[in-house]
Amino acid sequence: MPRRPSPARRSLLTLALAAACGAAAAAGNAAPATTHWPTKPLRIIVGFPPGSSPDLTARTFSEPLAQALGQPVIVENKVGAGGNIGADAVAKARDGHTIGLFINGNLTIARLLNPQAPYDPVRDLAPLSLIGVSPLVLAAPVSQSAATDARSFLQAAREAGSRWNYGTPGVGTVGHLGIELLKARTGIAPVHIPYPGYPQVATAMLGGQLQMALLPPALAQAQERAGKLRLVGVTSTGRSALAPHVPSLAEAGVRDFQLEIWNAFAAPATMPAPVRERLSSVMGEIARSPEVRAKLFQQGWQAVGSSAEGLANRMRTDTAMMGRVIHEQGIRAE
Repeated sequence: MPRRPSPARRSLLTLALAAACGAAAAAGNAAPATTHWPTKPLRIIVGFPPGSSPDLTARTFSEPLAQALGQPVIVENKVGAGGNIGADAVAKARDGHTIGLFINGNLTIARLLNPQAPYDPVRDLAPLSLIGVSPLVLAAPVSQSAATDARSFLQAAREAGSRWNYGTPGVGTVGHLGIELLKARTGIAPVHIPYPGYPQVATAMLGGQLQMALLPPALAQAQERAGKLRLVGVTSTGRSALAPHVPSLAEAGVRDFQLEIWNAFAAPATMPAPVRERLSSVMGEIARSPEVRAKLFQQGWQAVGSSAEGLANRMRTDTAMMGRVIHEQGIRAE
């Protein structure tokens, strides 16, 4: 006949069972943080004004993202400092329901240009998905006869030296660093003049204040159709579907030169990893869907929809490339 446990042993067994049940309950209570997320509306912060390219991309995603997550998705604009005010707001968000839509600079060179920037893209933000990419287009006024092709244009730029000017949307933007990289690769030496945005750069070219600039394809082609700008070359390694009739600068012999603007989603680094993984997967699927892919193309983007790791890799390579340009050319934030 089996021995019955002593009263003391029965007490220990009871305590052990209670502890096991408590652990299971705790695990069950932790599960909703991931499996039942989101529990309230998701907020997408955009560091640029309504109607801007990043804002349009965020709003393109808001409806399909809401359908996939089962919660409303709200786009909130926090404008200023080239998108860095919005980026800082995302980095400091702790509600578990805030993400951001960013351009290259916010996720790569923000701290390289300004070591006092309030957030660190690597430490404070977690990549989710690279959404869309686009080359820039080297453009010149049609009145400039030197712009017949890329080789003759670059030769004319070398001969002109600092008598030529180029415009950008500001110090440290991709348009700025791209021309500085082009200077290092080709020996041209135009003088930088910053403007509030790309439309103002195009206007200054039409007015004769600028001889060259790197512009987004949609803006450049609109001015080309109006007979006001000539498109010299795109900054991708080959021709781009966004401007298929424009040769690449690589075709004109410019070596080791590839430049793209891009946008991407990222989350606060404090957001739980399972939540980030779910968001990354959903966003990639949305970006690659035919409907959203077509909308992004109309906005001037070639859809990507990468994994979080794919975006992290792009951030590292672009930071390294732009960091070299900033260091070699002695660029400092104004």
